[in-house]
Amino acid sequence: MEITERQKQILCQIIEEYAETAAPVGSVTMAKLFGVSPATVRAEMARLEALGLIAQPHTSAGRVPTDAGYRFYVNNLEIEREVEPRNEERGMHALEVRVSSQSRADTAIRGAVDALVELTGNLGLATIDGQLYLAGLTRLFTQPEFGDTRRVQAVARLLDNLEPWLREAAPGEALNIFIGHENPIGKSSEVSLIISRFKSPFSDRSYIGVLGPTRQNYARVMALVKHAGEMLEGIL
Repeated sequence: MEITERQKQILCQIIEEYAETAAPVGSVTMAKLFGVSPATVRAEMARLEALGLIAQPHTSAGRVPTDAGYRFYVNNLEIEREVEPRNEERGMHALEVRVSSQSRADTAIRGAVDALVELTGNLGLATIDGQLYLAGLTRLFTQPEFGDTRRVQAVARLLDNLEPWLREAAPGEALNIFIGHENPIGKSSEVSLIISRFKSPFSDRSYIGVLGPTRQNYARVMALVKHAGEMLEGIL
């Protein structure tokens, strides 16, 4: 896929702006950020749209990222970008405090999940002794994407099948990211599943992670989920 550095930067800004506002991002906003004309930004957006990385939900609206855009961002852009250190440190510390205060493996895992819910606003999940622990469903469904009943039902179907899928598929990477239609179940649910594999007293393939809308701060969420997995494996 041929994409210029400026197009990468515009894609990155669209994704990050959309994560914050949940509103399509227009060319005027991007033009101010990059110090170029709206016409120049529109031309660059047209190229990104032709590549399938962004889409225009309505004729007069700005652009929103596609699943392919998020995947490109995660694979190519986040490597070069860092989470704001102070925010990252606060999140890591909150995880550590929640887990270290627990004396049993199952309560430590639940504590880490609850911390991820508070830190990300997503649904938190973990496998504990062959069962799936979920927390934060209300937090997830208060996000603007889930005003649509169809999407709520799609997420419910995904959750109904998630535990058996994790058991059978056993994703092998330390950090696994499934964006939108990449989800092996619930392809139409328009959510991202970010999970970390870790060893626990219950299994060599325990999982902890979050499930949320495709619109989210991937750099921060990925860092928190990865840290949660590493921390639990070290402690347990």
